Amino acid sequence: MALVRWLPWSTAAFARARAEDKPVLLSIAADWCASSRDMDRTTYADPAVAAIVNDRFVPIRVDADRRPDISERYTLGGLPTTAFLTATGDIVGGGTYVPLERMPSILAKVAEVFRSKRPELSAPRDMPARDSSAGERVSVSADDLSNVVFSTFDAEHGGFGTAPKFPLAAPLELALSMYRDTGDARIARIVETSLDAMGWSGLYDEVDGGFFRCAASVDWQQPQREKLLEVNAALLRLYVEASEILGVARYRERAIEILRYVQTWLADTVDGGWGNSQRGDAAYYAASSPDERRALAAPEVDGVFFAGANALMASAALRAAEALDDHALGEFALKSLERVLIACYSPGAGVAHYVEGRPRVRGLLDDQVAMAAAQLDAYAATGNIVYQMMAQELLHYAIRTMWDDVDGGFFDRSAPDERESVGLMRERRKSFVANCDAARVLRRLTAACGDAEFANKAELTLLAMGRSAARQGPLAAHYLLALREGTQPVNQ
Repeated sequence: MALVRWLPWSTAAFARARAEDKPVLLSIAADWCASSRDMDRTTYADPAVAAIVNDRFVPIRVDADRRPDISERYTLGGLPTTAFLTATGDIVGGGTYVPLERMPSILAKVAEVFRSKRPELSAPRDMPARDSSAGERVSVSADDLSNVVFSTFDAEHGGFGTAPKFPLAAPLELALSMYRDTGDARIARIVETSLDAMGWSGLYDEVDGGFFRCAASVDWQQPQREKLLEVNAALLRLYVEASEILGVARYRERAIEILRYVQTWLADTVDGGWGNSQRGDAAYYAASSPDERRALAAPEVDGVFFAGANALMASAALRAAEALDDHALGEFALKSLERVLIACYSPGAGVAHYVEGRPRVRGLLDDQVAMAAAQLDAYAATGNIVYQMMAQELLHYAIRTMWDDVDGGFFDRSAPDERESVGLMRERRKSFVANCDAARVLRRLTAACGDAEFANKAELTLLAMGRSAARQGPLAAHYLLALREGTQPVNQ
């Protein structure tokens, strides 16, 4: 049987496309994504399709979890992504899932367009211009931004926005922080409506526990049944915080059930650390009792340790251990954090994105920020200064390798690797969320160690992000949480 001969993303693959005068077929997929696996099982497994792809294209496969930097630049509408590129990495066209019956005609059309319009497609394109206004002062007040965050709140079904519905944690964390300060019952209703709707709906798995990634309908039904560590980590912390701030016992019980799922299915209970995800499986999750599920093969778990996701889970577990007075959980969180840090960290080079045989993909901002935050949480829990020192080291690394000296703020990654620097990977971007989260950690570090450089970089980052905050909808909560960080009591 003919199989698609996938290549990894590299300048060598694009050099081959140039030498052979072929377009690139870029497939972006994820282990947890049922549609990605289905397209592999049907479309790409078809011998005729595989033969066309191998003969007329240079096929490149990217795992969205393992290479979020590539995925962020090239994903078109969701996963799986099927993108067609030139040999210089420019996007010619594409979309998401392509069924078997449509793929041959699409491949033929793309190949013909590439052949007939080669001069236009091959013309060099300029890199995007730098946004020189990124450092302008914030033009809206915090109150105005709060209105932006909560303007898309769904008063009937909870959460924010319309279908598909994602369980956004930051707006609810902001609401809890605001309620703690003001006691405003309207803010409390936003949190309670959302947590009740998400936690007792199709989004939550009542049998095995844990939250699914998102829901296809506005009322949290028709869930996309994959479970991700980072989603459950964020919601664990949210339900723990809500149980304490609002005094609602059912949120405490739901937090305990989230922990039961994570520790049963994703945790390495012997040596520490958590796997990244569990696949969606319609037949398995349609079974509504433990006995029915035990008769079926459980969905596969991706046991690879990702630095950022493990850091988020360690932070959430430490917070839960404190709230639940669970010493064993706190010890496990610290053991997991240390295991992943030791595996991913290299002196002077920050933490790698994940470990699969060896540490892989260094220099991503998200990983440094999440791990630094977890180190500060470990410091708060133990008083061990080594954790604080590691947080400082990771943020110094981010400043040294990702700071924008012109406009302020952090690029999403360190300088591009020459072996991968082609197309959109030649540029570095600024993630609004990652920069706001970085500013928040920088403010925490300033309070912990008094380093003036951290304070300066935090304020410059917030200035850089201020220009676009009003356009971020509910994600502007990350900006407001960073602003509030400097006004909250320091937990040491």
